[in-house]
Amino acid sequence: MSGSEDLVRRLPNDIGGFAAGSVQRVEHDLLPWEKSCHALADVLDFTKIINTEEKRRGVEALGETMIGQLSYYERWIVAFANILFAKQILSPTELAMKMAEVEARHVDAGDARG
Repeated sequence: MSGSEDLVRRLPNDIGGFAAGSVQRVEHDLLPWEKSCHALADVLDFTKIINTEEKRRGVEALGETMIGQLSYYERWIVAFANILFAKQILSPTELAMKMAEVEARHVDAGDARG
């Protein structure tokens, strides 16, 4: 198999066998939003809205550039949004409105603390 055939057959996050530096394993506590993201994945799977395979394909569909630039849970969030848009369960406008609502609550809470 030629080098180009190998590249065509690989998905963006399939980097096995490529030259790379050592993997730096760092244990850390998940941030609150990361815990929420993981819980969301469980709920979406339990309610049969997005299953694990769809999530995996959704992350792979992000492409090499986004996969390389986003953190692990950021990839999940973007994949979930794209899948929900495709299934017409959520629209980009609805998501933007909800994000603005949450941001306003955060700003208001910050103002109240002084």
